Amino acid sequence: MIPTEDASARKREIEEKLKQEQETLSFIWESLEKSDQLTKGMVSILSSFESRLMQLENSIIPVHKQTENLQRLQENVDKTLSCMDHVISYYHVAKDTDKIIREGPAGRLDEYLACIAKIQKAVEYFQDNNPDSPELNTVKARFEKGKELLEAEFRSLLMRYSKPVPPILILDAIGGDEDMEVQEDVMLEHLPEAVLQDIICISAWLVEYGRNQDFMNVYFQVRSSQLDRSIKGLKEHFRKNSATSAIHSPAVQAKRKETPTKKAPKRPGFDHDLRGVKHLSDDKHGAATGKDDVLDIEIDSYIHCISAFVKLAQSEYALLGEIIPEHHQKKTFDSLIQEALDNLMLEGDNIVSAARRAIVRHDYSAVLTIFPILRHLKQTKPDFDVTLQGTAASTKNKLPALITSMETIGAKALEEFADSIKNDPDKEYNMPKDGTVHELTSNAILFLQQLLDFQETAGAMLASQESSSSASSYSSEFSRRLLSTYIYKVLGNLQLNLSNKAKVYEDPALRAIFLHNNYNYILKSLEKSELIQLVAVTHKKVESSYRELIEQEIQNYQRSWIKVTEHLTERNIPAFLPGTKLKDKERQIIKDKFKGFNDGLEELCKIQKGWAVPDKEQRDAIRHAQKRVVSEAYKAFLQRCANISFTKNPEKYHRYAPELVEEMIDKLFDTSA
Repeated sequence: MIPTEDASARKREIEEKLKQEQETLSFIWESLEKSDQLTKGMVSILSSFESRLMQLENSIIPVHKQTENLQRLQENVDKTLSCMDHVISYYHVAKDTDKIIREGPAGRLDEYLACIAKIQKAVEYFQDNNPDSPELNTVKARFEKGKELLEAEFRSLLMRYSKPVPPILILDAIGGDEDMEVQEDVMLEHLPEAVLQDIICISAWLVEYGRNQDFMNVYFQVRSSQLDRSIKGLKEHFRKNSATSAIHSPAVQAKRKETPTKKAPKRPGFDHDLRGVKHLSDDKHGAATGKDDVLDIEIDSYIHCISAFVKLAQSEYALLGEIIPEHHQKKTFDSLIQEALDNLMLEGDNIVSAARRAIVRHDYSAVLTIFPILRHLKQTKPDFDVTLQGTAASTKNKLPALITSMETIGAKALEEFADSIKNDPDKEYNMPKDGTVHELTSNAILFLQQLLDFQETAGAMLASQESSSSASSYSSEFSRRLLSTYIYKVLGNLQLNLSNKAKVYEDPALRAIFLHNNYNYILKSLEKSELIQLVAVTHKKVESSYRELIEQEIQNYQRSWIKVTEHLTERNIPAFLPGTKLKDKERQIIKDKFKGFNDGLEELCKIQKGWAVPDKEQRDAIRHAQKRVVSEAYKAFLQRCANISFTKNPEKYHRYAPELVEEMIDKLFDTSA
């Protein structure tokens, strides 16, 4: 059993907790009631607020819509006013731009173009919105005026600032220093940069808005004139400075290395061991000699003008590419270069015509002027072809036509020269009295030597006339063989003609000396130049052939001394013993031999002293051989007659000691002796 006290305590504890719980429950109920009251009050407030919001919304929305409509109306009014201002501005464009248009674009191109743009917009507006309005005609007229002034400014800028390129700059551009490892291209500035930009700007506007291509015609006309003037200025520079700056300037010297021109013709004459060769001193040649320097300058000038044209044309195309629309560039360039190109081709045709006239009068040396020009034209042709890409066929064909013309006339000159060597008439008055080298020989060799500078060109000339299939695609070796054959042909014709000319001499000895001198001159000339190697390409024995001819003529000459030495032979000399008295007839035989020898020696020495053997080596060899033959025979004759008493006056017959005979022979071929 639980004690009574404990139960009472427990009961009181439970009753206290119950009382506390009841108090808590009462508090909660009170709180819930207050919360319900607050909730009802809040609901009432919210309902009232909602009601008021709905009332406010019903009041504000119409106001908002009305305000929005008012704003839209305001915007429409603003836009309308703006459009009105914009439209009204079109009606004032003509007046607003009048001053600027009248004053033109000079010095204020950007402002002028902006003004033109306003006029253009006005034109577009009236065309779209009011095509019948008088304002359209006004702004159209103003636009056309503005375009005309732009075209005039385009022309003015081009004409004012387009200047011929100075000759020195051209020479620098086509020259260059070959000693420099890196060569810098010389840039040709045709127009100041600021001016160029204005011209480009005007061109772009005229293409896009002007709808007019007339300015392209203006461009090529102005630039064509400047191109032609630049080349003519270079030509005039050569003419004025022919003896000084044009020839000695570094640019020209450098160019000469690239495109060597015709060397000044060497005049055949006394050249060390070839003294005695007859000079080309007739009147016709003398007149030509005075023109050689001038002719060289003209050739040099033309060659440089060809190079200048290529360089300037390339520069013009680069300039044109910045100004002219791409699809018009080729046509405009073709028109631009025509005048300068035609003038160069005309000058080339004149050179061909002059060569043709020279052939008619048999002045073949004049034809040599086309060789350096033709060589340079062919060297320059690849650059020509690249530069003229896209031009008309007639333009591209001008240079090839000139080259063909020059090759044809050159080949004709070569062939007619060979024929002239063969058919040169045998004129007695034109034959050298001393048997020296004939003018025909020196002329022929000189002509052939000058061909050496243009071997490839001359070979190509000959090849161009070949009708065989191999000629259609001839190689350098083929043309070299043709030239070798040609030179051999000329030498053969020359040899044949010399043989005929030699017949003019009545004295066989002089005939032999003449042929010897000419053959020796030919051989020495061949050996001193590359001619011998060139001929050897097709005829390897030409050198030995000439040596045989020379030796043969020496032998022919030596026969002239037989009439002297035949008196020294033992034939008809009587047999005798020392101290034996000779008969009158026998004494007379010995006297006649002495007299025949003396008279023959004197006669030959007198005659042959006036003859010439220009080659010292040959001259000494002929003298030495003749001295040996005559001296040996004379000494033997004197020894046989030493103990013979055939006259009371031996000094009358024995006039010459052997030493004196040798001295007399040493004076042969020496007019100063």
